[in-house]
Amino acid sequence: MLIKVLIENSSLSPELGSEHGLSVYLETGDQKILFDVGASELFFENAKKMKVNIADVDFLAISHGHYDHGGGLKKFLKENRKAKVYLHRQAFGKYYAVRPGREIGYIGLEQGLKQNERFVFTGDQYLISPGIELYSNVARVGTPPRSASRLLMERNGQMVEDTFVHEQNLIVEEDGKTLLLAGCAHNGIVNIVKCFYLLKNNMPDYVIGGFHLHDPATGDWDVEAVSKIGEYLLSTKAKYFTGHCTGEGPYSHLKRLMGDHIDEMPAGSIILI
Repeated sequence: MLIKVLIENSSLSPELGSEHGLSVYLETGDQKILFDVGASELFFENAKKMKVNIADVDFLAISHGHYDHGGGLKKFLKENRKAKVYLHRQAFGKYYAVRPGREIGYIGLEQGLKQNERFVFTGDQYLISPGIELYSNVARVGTPPRSASRLLMERNGQMVEDTFVHEQNLIVEEDGKTLLLAGCAHNGIVNIVKCFYLLKNNMPDYVIGGFHLHDPATGDWDVEAVSKIGEYLLSTKAKYFTGHCTGEGPYSHLKRLMGDHIDEMPAGSIILI
């Protein structure tokens, strides 16, 4: 399995752009897969520089209904004329964030894109093809990610805290190895991995995604909570690649705890499984 990180908050090279977002390209033996499309058209520009032809992608999975993961959707639909796009059935809900100064800003997907014959709206568990599936419905146990109270959704005309029902995770299995992709882990990376275990009766071999362990507005994070997360992740014996919304402080702390079991994944990273 070949993995190329097209978009992340940082970049390995000045030739590749970076933005607050995530986009990961995968190749299996017979599938070309895209997981998220970042916040803009930048994923497409980076793809060309990394020798990825977006027109050849067989399907796109959007992890959840936030702009930093689905902002490039319009560009993808223009450049790729064949791929199905898998989104949770609530991905086009209206989602917001509380900005510094208490201003509320829309952070959801572009509503005008909702009607498209290539969209496949998923539920709790969805099998795309043998060895490739999506799952959501992750039980939110324990302390929510640091920024949870700043992320809102519109329900019956009222602003309430986002439940992240719209968040889904991608499983890719090939040659006896299993990869789990989690866009932002708003439901908690520990909860997502535990849910994976309940579905598969084993742990993943590799995990890629953001972990949302700090408050992006203030930079605050909980050392004790991150330590407990690191201890659990280390116990799974999986290899983790993280970035985007994890936070520099939490990542450095996890790296000290987990050593070679965790690494960063800036844009331009190439991972072979």
